[in-house]
Amino acid sequence: MLRARGTAAEVVNADAMQLYRGMDIGTAKISPDEWRGIPHHLFDVLEVTDEATVARYQPEARAQIGDILARGAVPILVGGSGLYVSSVLFDLQFPGTDPELRARLEAELAEHGPGMLFQRLAERDPEAARRIGSRNGRRIVRALEVAELTGTSVSGTLPDEPQPWHRPTAIIGLSAPREELVQRLDARVDRMWAAGLLAEVSALIPQGIDRGVTARRAIGYAQALAELRGELTQEEAIAQTQQLTRRYARRQVSWFKRYPGIHWLEYDAADLVERALAVVDAA
Repeated sequence: MLRARGTAAEVVNADAMQLYRGMDIGTAKISPDEWRGIPHHLFDVLEVTDEATVARYQPEARAQIGDILARGAVPILVGGSGLYVSSVLFDLQFPGTDPELRARLEAELAEHGPGMLFQRLAERDPEAARRIGSRNGRRIVRALEVAELTGTSVSGTLPDEPQPWHRPTAIIGLSAPREELVQRLDARVDRMWAAGLLAEVSALIPQGIDRGVTARRAIGYAQALAELRGELTQEEAIAQTQQLTRRYARRQVSWFKRYPGIHWLEYDAADLVERALAVVDAA
């Protein structure tokens, strides 16, 4: 729509799983043939054995945006990984990591599950525990790591009303009726298996996806791996993926509703393009 008006635009990925090379079907990643000549950045930049972290992503995404602006084009940040989007749009700070400390916490998680670690986090940082929840083991580990490294809480890096980054920004969210969204999400999971997700995951095993800290836990990929190991039937793997996808979508909506100044547009509105352009023009 911008190109039709003579304005160059480039896309920057903000989907944590689309950072991974080879994870295409399960992330609904569009192919270069579908880019329509528009440059796309931060797709396929990680191996499945790499850990995706927002602390690494933030400076890389901001650097890409700076380069796009320097070329006189409009950067379009696209994706639904809430913390990754927030890391670019708002002035959030992310402490570093300690491999030994992380390994110890990860070992506790693997041996005991998230319950004990969550209780420890709730005692040390109740606000972070409330935001993260008791089931997200990876984020619980990260919060405890930050607390031990810095002596302060992780909740301070995720304020309820974050201060905007210094770049003028138009934020657009696409909405759909809940019942329709659920149907579309469930159908998407069915299409993933029909399109060959199991074959994709099988091809990624020699590359180490089953050892990846982040990639192996991705929704759909974890279930496909379990099916390949014989731990889940295909019906169970699909049903579990659908359930987790619906839960993740609810978290996405809650996350983005907190954004100040976001413009919600119906995804199927007849005048969607015109309304989106009006938001961009007003920014």
